[in-house]
Parts: sequence; structure tokens; C-alpha cells
Amino acid sequence: MTRRPVLECTGLTKSFGSRLAVDGVGFTIAEGEVYGLLGPNGAGKTTAMKMICGLLRPDAGSILLLGRPAVGSLEAKALIGYVPQDVALYPDLTARENLEFLGRLYRLDRRTLAERVAEVLELTELGDRRDERVDSYSGGMRRRLNIAAGLLHHPKLLVLDEPTVGVDPQSRHAILDRVAALRHEGLAVVYTTHYMEEAERVCDRVGIIDHGRLIAEGTKGELVARLGVQDRIELAADGDVDRLAAACAGVEGVRSVAAADHGVHLVASDGRALLPSLLQAAQSAAVPVTSVEVVAPDLEAVFLDLTGTALRE
Repeated sequence: MTRRPVLECTGLTKSFGSRLAVDGVGFTIAEGEVYGLLGPNGAGKTTAMKMICGLLRPDAGSILLLGRPAVGSLEAKALIGYVPQDVALYPDLTARENLEFLGRLYRLDRRTLAERVAEVLELTELGDRRDERVDSYSGGMRRRLNIAAGLLHHPKLLVLDEPTVGVDPQSRHAILDRVAALRHEGLAVVYTTHYMEEAERVCDRVGIIDHGRLIAEGTKGELVARLGVQDRIELAADGDVDRLAAACAGVEGVRSVAAADHGVHLVASDGRALLPSLLQAAQSAAVPVTSVEVVAPDLEAVFLDLTGTALRE
């Protein structure tokens, strides 16, 4: 069964002065689909999301919501729930008071508003804390209430921009569970992150964005298939990691290599068989290797192969 497109973006472009922040980005998201926009900080994810939500006007390109032009349309904005990176709540109000205030801005009638406040608080597991001030909440609870606010008016598209930044592991797990549940309610979700494991866990399809351009798109399986039988190899080291990266790049079978803070990331064919040669290269470069890990092909390896760099924070 074909699901109807909720969001269709084509050729989105945005510059700030001489800096091209988003360069011809386009993708489509259907009902009941979680689409991950994966990339490092500064890649253009947030700028793209702000254009979709109507907070920035594109320099070029088009945005359709349920087949209708969205740029400059108040009706289109009403179809979107936006959860920004920064928590957009009033700290001196309770969770319930925050949601009731936002619901009145959405012009929800009294009965609908009461029902929706109860529903979204239950969904985000905050029902028992509804009458506590937000400034008493943990960071993870504030993030979850931020998501509740984005869901309050029954949007057709939910935009989650780095929703787990700065939260503890337990809260991150809860947020990811909530996102996965939204898929089954038929909501279209766009989820931006620079955490590979989050994209692998919750997203049906992933677009990889770097330096403002969408450089690859597909399911995890489709993206990983681009690598064939390539493995990702992590070498932790003490010493000059740039010299280690240069030495490893000369080993036959290494497809790509990037220096990181405390070692190097490599993509190579038959990684385990290549380890003796890599360790010999490290020894020749006089850079002690402290640990080795070989990982089956994953999104991290795809990103490294496509960009030639490790995922930047």
C-alpha cells in the first residue's frame, strides 16, 4: 500500500551572506515514516528544518505539505509540530500551564485542549508531574515536555531537531521510544541528529547531509550496501594521530581513513585480516595503538566513506 507524501522538499537553498548553509536539499516523507537527517553540527540540518517550519524563507526551492505550497502559508504552519534544539517552555509555569497556554494560541476549544493536554502528557510519561513547575524538571523531562508541546495540536508533520542533546541515557531511551511509537499513529516525522545510533534505531530512511548538501539517502540497508563488504576499524592510539592516519592510508585494502581525537577511523575490506598490516604501519609511524575494534558495516562507515571524515561533533 502506497502511503501519501506529507512533506515534499525540492532544491532548498539558503545563504547567510557569503556562506551557503543549505545547497539544493530535497527529500520526501510519507505518512507513518520517520526520516532521519543525519549530519554533524553545522551541516545545515537546523537551517533546513527552519525553512520547512516557515521560520526562514528559502532563497530557492519548494516545500509542499500534503501537496500544497507551504512557503508563506499560515495553513501549512498549522500542520507542523516543531520541537527545536532549545527548550521552548516557560520555566515558571507548570507543564499543564505551558500546554494550556500553547493550546490557546492554537485556538483549541476548552474540551479539546483538556483532552490533548492529558494525552500528550501521558504519551511523554509526564502525567504525574503535570502540576510541577518546569524549572524543577530535569533536562530530559524538559525535552519530553518540549515534544509534548509539538504534538499538542495534532500535527501531520513533527519536526524534531536534535531532541536528545544534553539528556541522560534514560531520558534519551524514553524519547526514542516515543518517536518510534509516533510512527504507528501515522504521523510523519523528520528527525535531525548527529548520533548515528539514534538514526539506526528509529529512522525508516536516512538522508546524510554535510556542508549543506544531501550526499546520500536511503534505508540503513541501502546505504550500507554501498560499501559492499567493507568494515569499519577503530584504532585508539597515544601520539600523533595525523601521522598514524597517513601511515594507515598507505596500507593496501584501506578505502578511507580519518584522524579523530584519540585515534583513527578507517573503512577497509576484510578488516580483521588487515589488522596485522595496520599495526605494523602504526609501529613504523611510532604511534602506539592502545585498542582495536572492527565493526561490521554501519551508518558510521557510510558517513566516513562518503565524506572522508569522521562524524564531527
